[in-house]
Amino acid sequence: MMMIRKFVQTLCTTAALTMSMTIAASAADTQKLDERIEAAHAVLHDLMATPDKGIPNDIAAKATCIAVIPGFKKGAFIVGGQYGQGVVSCRTGHGWSAPAFIQLTGASFGLQAGGQSTDLVLVGTTHDSFERLLHDKIKLGGDASVAAGPVGRDSQASTTETANAAFLTYSRNKGIFAGIDLTGDVVHQNTEDTTAYYGSDVTYESILSGSVKPKPDSLNFIRTVNQMFHASGAH
Repeated sequence: MMMIRKFVQTLCTTAALTMSMTIAASAADTQKLDERIEAAHAVLHDLMATPDKGIPNDIAAKATCIAVIPGFKKGAFIVGGQYGQGVVSCRTGHGWSAPAFIQLTGASFGLQAGGQSTDLVLVGTTHDSFERLLHDKIKLGGDASVAAGPVGRDSQASTTETANAAFLTYSRNKGIFAGIDLTGDVVHQNTEDTTAYYGSDVTYESILSGSVKPKPDSLNFIRTVNQMFHASGAH
């Protein structure tokens, strides 16, 4: 009887320890994701502070989705690889959605060496871009047209390619924002991080359609998106 009691006590202690470690790991994961959202917010905040190099007003007004990948990594020697983690929000009938988590991956070939880190912003400008973001992944330039975005609040889309692109892309390197060509890169849903943040019963589509209430730590990001990408008559 004594041995059974000790076994049960050991089992309960082990279970409690395991649960405690799981909760701690979950809290750490959530903190990491909150930091990623805050980093994305900082990128947009800095972009707002550079009106001469910002996203043109006409593009901001028709934006349907905004993806931000802070600290996108690109390292290369002959063959280059690119990888980044970020968040995406889409326009809904009552403002912008809570952020969902994404990954951006790609590869570039050519004579290159060294590495760099840059912040990226992808602006979806058509309803089609919104629909494609609800799928598992999008190949930029393949599944959806993409072009380097014009800069300057009063700038206009200067080419047919830019005017008709589903996604316009921007980068920041050493504090300077400019358009960037991401043709061939792939945007993936980050299901693991989205599940860790919202729970397994919350879908990517429900988040981007506005059905999921934003968490408090993401409100600064959403407010900045609302402020930057307003449109007359859109709320």
